[in-house]
Amino acid sequence: MTSQRHDATESDWSLAEPVQLDLSDPATLRHLWDLQRASYAVEARLIGFDGIPPLHESREQLRACDESFLGVRDELRLVGAVAWTRLPNGALDICRLVVHPVAHRRGVATALLDALDSIEPAELTIVSTGTANLPAVELYRRRGFIPVGKRQIASGVTVTLMERKNASAPQPIHNS
Repeated sequence: MTSQRHDATESDWSLAEPVQLDLSDPATLRHLWDLQRASYAVEARLIGFDGIPPLHESREQLRACDESFLGVRDELRLVGAVAWTRLPNGALDICRLVVHPVAHRRGVATALLDALDSIEPAELTIVSTGTANLPAVELYRRRGFIPVGKRQIASGVTVTLMERKNASAPQPIHNS
């Protein structure tokens, strides 16, 4: 008996354009919640910590969060989402970036971050991710984020705090 490979090839893979997600829609909320649980389960394994708050968030807690969401679908399902807020100082805080395991290494995170950069330009963008989540750390580094600190969230588990300053943003003038 021969085995057939059922994975989509690069040429078969197509993503819809990222769109704003309406969490008041029960189906959208359910799909986002399912996506988030699948994505954070992978991160939990990578960092050796299953206490990631969104992994244990209820649908009601997700719906009530004060974040804006963009999502992207493939032909079958919601495969990625990014959430953000604006801080009082105007910085853009990326709160969550989730990609379904079936869509890893397919450009989903890049498409979402490109769309976010387009609709929410910011002089400063911040994000944090599990230090041991090397794929996420590398993704953010490729996008111009630099590590600015670490925070311990549990014994032996840290998150890396990262930021990116927009190169076209005016730089402060320092008098010597």
